[in-house]
Amino acid sequence: MAERPPSLSNKMEKCPCVAPPQQHNEMEQFQLLQKGRDRTQQQDSALSCWRSAGQKFTNLTGTWCQEMITMLTKGEAKPGPALPQSIAAAPSLDLFEERVVSSSSQVPGFVRNMHQRLVSNGPPDDRLFMDILRLTDAHSTDVAVTLLRCAPSCDRGAATMWKTIASSGTTMEKVLPTLLCVLEDWPVRRMYTSDGDNKDVFALAATRVIWEILRLPWCPEPFMEYSPHLLVALLFQVFISTEQMSEEVDNFWRKCQEEHNLPTSMNRFAVQTVRALLHHLKCLDIVVAMERKGGWDTLLYADTHHYAMGLLAREMRRVSIPMCSCIALRLIRRLSREEPLWDLAAMAFLVEVLEFLNFKEWGDTILDIMARHLQSESKDRCRLALRGLVVLSKDHSMDNHLVQLLSIRLYKDVMESVVRKGKKRLKMLVSESLLPLFFHCHDENVRVAEASRETLLSVVKFLKRKDLKQLLKMEDPWSFGERVLAEDRSRAAEHLQRALPYLESPQESLREAAVRSIGIAGLLMKGQPEELQLICEALQALNTDDSPSNTNLIVQVMFDERATSLNSSSGSKQPGQYQIPCRRRAPGDQRPAGASDPADAGDT
Repeated sequence: MAERPPSLSNKMEKCPCVAPPQQHNEMEQFQLLQKGRDRTQQQDSALSCWRSAGQKFTNLTGTWCQEMITMLTKGEAKPGPALPQSIAAAPSLDLFEERVVSSSSQVPGFVRNMHQRLVSNGPPDDRLFMDILRLTDAHSTDVAVTLLRCAPSCDRGAATMWKTIASSGTTMEKVLPTLLCVLEDWPVRRMYTSDGDNKDVFALAATRVIWEILRLPWCPEPFMEYSPHLLVALLFQVFISTEQMSEEVDNFWRKCQEEHNLPTSMNRFAVQTVRALLHHLKCLDIVVAMERKGGWDTLLYADTHHYAMGLLAREMRRVSIPMCSCIALRLIRRLSREEPLWDLAAMAFLVEVLEFLNFKEWGDTILDIMARHLQSESKDRCRLALRGLVVLSKDHSMDNHLVQLLSIRLYKDVMESVVRKGKKRLKMLVSESLLPLFFHCHDENVRVAEASRETLLSVVKFLKRKDLKQLLKMEDPWSFGERVLAEDRSRAAEHLQRALPYLESPQESLREAAVRSIGIAGLLMKGQPEELQLICEALQALNTDDSPSNTNLIVQVMFDERATSLNSSSGSKQPGQYQIPCRRRAPGDQRPAGASDPADAGDT
C-alpha cells in the first residue's frame, strides 16, 4: 500500500505560545536572512507579467496575491539556462472549473511541467500561480513530494513554487506535515506518489525548502503555529548531519553548495535555518544570547551538542515558557521510542524545562524515560536523568512512589555495578535489603512492585542464594519472607526494627506485610535481651492503626501476653522498666477480669 505522511492531527500540534503572524515584518529582519542582489535583465522583463497576474488574482483572492507577486519579483536567484528540449504546454487547469485534474495520478506530471516552465527563460503564464495553489490544495502530498524529487536542491523554479504555496496559509498548512515527515528522517525517506513512484526523498531537500520560505519578508502562519515541531526537527538535523554522512548525501550537498553558495557543512546550514526561524518568531534575544555565549558553534560538534541544547533551553525559557513546554512534549515523544536517536541532546533540553509540564498527564511517561536513562553506562545520561527525577520528586502531584522507585532502581544499579573485589564487604549490606525489598513487592503501585521484585532477584543472585531465588518464583510469596526471617534467629530483632516503619504506610498491603513479619520476628526473638523493649515498641506502633486487620489484632494480643509475662517474671517494677502500651481489644475478647486490662496500662 502506498505510504502517506500522517495526518496533521497525528503529526503536529499547534503551539499556544505564538501570536497570529503579521503579514509584514520589518525589512531589517528580512535583510538578516538574505542579501539584496540586483535583478537580472530577464527578471525585469518578466515584471510586467507578474504584476498582470497579480492584478487578476487580486480580483479572486484579495490583496495577499498582490503582495505575493511583489515579493516574488524581488528574488535573488539567477535565471536558469535554457532547456535544450521544448516544453510541452501544460494541461489546462481552468480557474473556474470545480475539478482540478481528472485523476490524481496526473498530479506529478502537472508539477514537473509547472517546474520546467518556471526554470525556463520565458515569462510564466498569468494563471500559473493560481494553478499551483489550486493543485496543491487538492493534492498537497503529491505536489510536495514530486517537487522535492524533481528539484531537491530547490532551484529558482522550485523556490518560486514553494513561495507561492507559502503565500496561502491554508495551502501551507496542508503541505507542512509532508515537509516535516521528510525532515525528521535521515538521510532519506521513502515516499509514494499517486503515479506509483516510490523514490527516496532527501531530508536536506526539505531543509532547503524551509530555508527558502523563511527568506520571505513574513512568516507563514503554519510556521508560527507549529514552530515547536519545526524547531525540534531542525535541531535534530543539526545533530544527525554531524554524526552520519553518506557519500550520496555528501554529493547532494556539494551540488547545493555550487548552485546556491551555501555553507560548507550541512549542520552549519541547519543552524542557520534554526536562527532564521527564531528571527521570524521574534526571538532575537535568544539568537544574540546563543551567539554571545558560543552556543551556535557548540551546537555543531557531536561531543558538545548536548551542552548547547541545554543552553538553548535556558535561553528559551526566559522568552516563552509555553513554547518550551510544546518543545518538551515533542522531545518526550521522541525519547519514548525504543531506541531514540539524539537522546542525550533531547534529555539536556528536557530537564531544563521539565518543571513547566503537567506531571499529572505526563509524569508516568517522563518517569519511564528518566528511569531508563538512569541505567545507561553514560555518565552524562545518568546525570541528566537524576536531575529530571529530582524535579519530578518536588512536584506535589507526584507521590512518594517516585522516590521509592528511584531508590530501588538506584540500589539495583549500584549493586550490579560493584566490582568483584568489593563483594565480600557489600554482601552484609545487601543482605539487609532483603526484607524491605520483599515488603515493596506488595506495593499497590505496580511499577514499584515490579521494580522491587526485579531488584530482589538481582540481590539473591548477588548473594548466590538459589533457594531464595526458587522461592521468589513460587506463587506464595510468604514462603520467601518466612525463610528470610527464620534462617538466622540472632537477627530477629534487626528484622523487627526494619519492619516497624512500614506500619506507618498509608497502604494496607504494606502494613499487612510488615505486621506478619513483626509477628514472626517476635516469636523468633524469645529470650533475647532486647525482647521486651522491642515488643513494647511494636505494640505501640501496631496500636496506631485506625483500621487494624485481623492479623494486626492477633499480633497485638500475642505481644501483649508476652510483655505481661516478661514483666511478671522480672519481679517488681523498677524505675525505667518498660510498660505495656494501651492497645485495642480484639473482637470477641472476653478475658477474665483478672487478666491484664489495656485500660490499666500506661504508655511506654
